[in-house]
Amino acid sequence: MHPNKHHGFSLIELMIVLAIIGILAIIAIPSYQTYTKRARFSEVISATDTFKTSVALALQEGDPLSELTNGVYGIPPEPNSTKNLSSVKVENGIITATGTDLVDNNTYILTPDSDGTTWTVSGTCLASGLCND
Repeated sequence: MHPNKHHGFSLIELMIVLAIIGILAIIAIPSYQTYTKRARFSEVISATDTFKTSVALALQEGDPLSELTNGVYGIPPEPNSTKNLSSVKVENGIITATGTDLVDNNTYILTPDSDGTTWTVSGTCLASGLCND
């Protein structure tokens, strides 16, 4: 008599492997989506750098905060939209950058102090975790 040799995997073993892969996917996919949105939103945040510098310089030169908008006192005009950035607007020295639907239209708002050296961050990106410092 020859002993019965076991070849391959049983159905139960394959089902266990599939269940483990499913559990890992359930954990990994939301984390990856959040990571991707944060990476996309970094373009929105970096788009404000030029505007921050311009507003700070205008404030240090004594230009009135209430008149600081896009296109005046050395502040750049509103940029063209991109894949991730919808707009960057400056009104009364407050910079508001808005993302596209790829980042759930979140906003990143920078409010300067009276001389432009300290900025307060606000906007919907804080609650969604896209711009936590």
